[in-house]
Amino acid sequence: MPYKNQRQFIARLEELGELRRVAVEVDPVLEITEIADRASKSGGPALLFEKVKGSPHPLLINAFGSYSRMHLALECESFDDIAARIDSLVKMQPPAGVLDKLRMLFTLKELAGYMPKKVKKAPCQERVQTGGALLDGLPVLTCWPHDGGPFITLPIVITRDPDSGAQNYGMYRMQKFDNASTGMHWQYNKDGARHYRKYKERGERMEVAVALGGPPVVTYAATAPLPPDIDEMLFAGWLQSAPVELVKAKTLDLLVPAESDFVLEGYVDPGDERIEGPFGDHTGFYSPADIYPVFHITCVTMREDAVYPATVVGKPPMEDCYMAKATERIFLPLMRLIAPEIVDIELPLEGVFHNCALVSIKKEHAGQARKVVHALWGMGQMASTKFIAVFDHDIDLRDYSTVVWKLLNNVDPQRDLVISGGPLDALDHSAPYANFGGKMGIDATRKTREEGMGRDWPDEMKMSDDVKKRVSERWKEYGL
Repeated sequence: MPYKNQRQFIARLEELGELRRVAVEVDPVLEITEIADRASKSGGPALLFEKVKGSPHPLLINAFGSYSRMHLALECESFDDIAARIDSLVKMQPPAGVLDKLRMLFTLKELAGYMPKKVKKAPCQERVQTGGALLDGLPVLTCWPHDGGPFITLPIVITRDPDSGAQNYGMYRMQKFDNASTGMHWQYNKDGARHYRKYKERGERMEVAVALGGPPVVTYAATAPLPPDIDEMLFAGWLQSAPVELVKAKTLDLLVPAESDFVLEGYVDPGDERIEGPFGDHTGFYSPADIYPVFHITCVTMREDAVYPATVVGKPPMEDCYMAKATERIFLPLMRLIAPEIVDIELPLEGVFHNCALVSIKKEHAGQARKVVHALWGMGQMASTKFIAVFDHDIDLRDYSTVVWKLLNNVDPQRDLVISGGPLDALDHSAPYANFGGKMGIDATRKTREEGMGRDWPDEMKMSDDVKKRVSERWKEYGL
C-alpha cells in the first residue's frame, strides 16, 4: 500500500529502525545542518527533531538519505525494478519519433487509473493563515555559515504554463527574505523559469504554490527530469500505483497535493527580482549571489499535525545523492531511446550528477563512442554534463578501480578526446561564464583501425575458466 502522507512514511521508517527522534531543543541556524551532515556522512538514520528553536513544528531531515530509505520511499526492492516498468512502457509504443514516445509514455490507456484525483476537502487545509507568522512559524534552516539567509530546501513548487494550462511541479531552493517573501531560484533551464518568462513577457502576475511534505513519492516526482508538460503527479501516481489526490488551493487557481503538510500560496510579479544567495550547494562550494524572482506569500495552509521537511546539501555523499541515484537508474530506459547501444550509466557521487557521466556501450562500429557522447549532450539535463567517458560493455562502471585502469590504458589524448563547448550546470564554478563553458568526451573503448589505431589492439589478460574452476574447487586444500 502506498504511503498516504508523510506521517505514514515516518511511522514506517521508525518501525524499521530507520529513524531516530531528537527530543532536546535544537537550533535551525547551523546546528541542525551539522547534526544532519554527520548522520549523512556516517550512513546514519533519518532524524525527527521534535523541538526546533523558535517553531512549534517538528522537523524531518535525512529521510531519503540512504539506498534503503529511497527504496522504501518509492516502495521498490530496487530502482532497476522501476526502470524495467518504464522499459516495458517504452516497448509498448508504436513506431514513432523519440519525442513522440517521450510524450506518450505517461498518457497510455493503461495509465488512466493513475491520473491525479481531485478532492474537495484535504488535510493540507485543516488550518488556514492569511496573516501573522506565515514563514516565521516554520523552522526554516540556515544551513551554512556564509549562506545569504535561511532557505527552504525541500519545496515542491507548483506553477502553470499560461499557454497550455499544464501545471508543473519542480524543486527549487527558496531563500527566506522575511515573514512573507522568499527568493525563487529558477535556473534558466527549469520549467518554472520557462513559465515565469512567459508571464514576464505578458506583463502578468504569476500564481505560485509551494507544497511541503506529503507522500514521499510526490516529493521525489518533483525532482524527476521529466519532459516538459509531462504531469509529475501522474508520474507519482504511476510510481505508487495509485492516484495522487489534489485539491484546489484556497486562494489560487492551482491544484496542490492534498496530503501535503504545508502549502504556501502566493505570486510572483513580472520583473520583481532581487539578490538571492549565496548558498552552500551540493557541489560542496557556495553558489554565488545572483538576481532571482521574489515569491510573495499571501496564505499558508497546513495539517493539524504538520511536520516540516528539510534537507541539507553539501560535499557528497548527502541526502540528495540518493534521490539522484534513483533518477539515474529509473530513467536509463529513456536514455536508450536516444542511444540504444547504451548498456549502463554511472553518475559518480563526486561529480554531483552534472560534472561526470560514465557510460558503457555495445560497440558495433567505428566512431560509436563519439556518437553517444554527442547524443547525451543533446539530451535534457544531460546537456550540462561536463565530462562523459564511454567504455565497452564488459565493464562494471561501479568498480572505480577498473574504470580508472581502463581510462588510463585505453585512451590516447590526441585521438580519443572530444573537446567542445556548451551549456553547463549553473552551479559549475569552474566555468569561465555562468551556464557555459568547456566540455570533454572521452572514448575509452577498444579502438579499431578505422578510428586511427595504427596497430593491433592487444588482448586483455584473463585466466581460463577451467583453471579458475579448478582453483576454486581446491581452495581449501591450499590452506590459504
